[in-house]
Amino acid sequence: MEEARPPLKAEVMEGIALVTFNTPAHNVATVALWQELAEVLGRYATDPAVRVLVLTGAGHHAFLTDPAPVEPDAQHAYDAAAQQGHAALAAFNKPVIARVRGDCVGGGLALLLHADVVVAAEDSSFAFPAARWGAAYPPDSVAALARLIGPQQAKRLLLSGARVDPPEALRIGLVSMVVADADLSETVVDLARAIADNGPLAVAAGKCMVNGMGDP
Repeated sequence: MEEARPPLKAEVMEGIALVTFNTPAHNVATVALWQELAEVLGRYATDPAVRVLVLTGAGHHAFLTDPAPVEPDAQHAYDAAAQQGHAALAAFNKPVIARVRGDCVGGGLALLLHADVVVAAEDSSFAFPAARWGAAYPPDSVAALARLIGPQQAKRLLLSGARVDPPEALRIGLVSMVVADADLSETVVDLARAIADNGPLAVAAGKCMVNGMGDP
């Protein structure tokens, strides 16, 4: 019998924790994925061997995408698990790099709002499609999007549900870097190593200070 496919893979090497979304159908988010992400982040937050976290999706087609709408009871369970995963990433006290290739939509794009650096391949695309389904995103994600790219751009993405290509995502501040597909892995590894080689207290202080700049 074939072994069950784990919803995500997690490994640590030379101070870099790599968490890879690994669900069928091009990394569609599931309750199990969000729950395991929260558990892994909680463990890595207190692990001195982890200096920087890299999030990515398995394969070449998607970073992380939302499932299709489901029945209300199932949707409630999914929303609760997703909130758990997002909260764990928002509270994560170490640098987070998102390595993005392919589709990054809905919950996957909302997850990027908690990353410190987003490196996107040229074949990536970004969208918040909930308006097309007659749904809305959690207020925390909407507020984070508006802080990152400004209210006008946030409303454009949320209200239209339109897809954004990497150059446009870079222009509006949704991603930090856009690189050729062939250079994505090397670029992310080099950046992660540079961060991991720095003083952890200085790195943590820098992240904390920038994140607190919007506080009253």
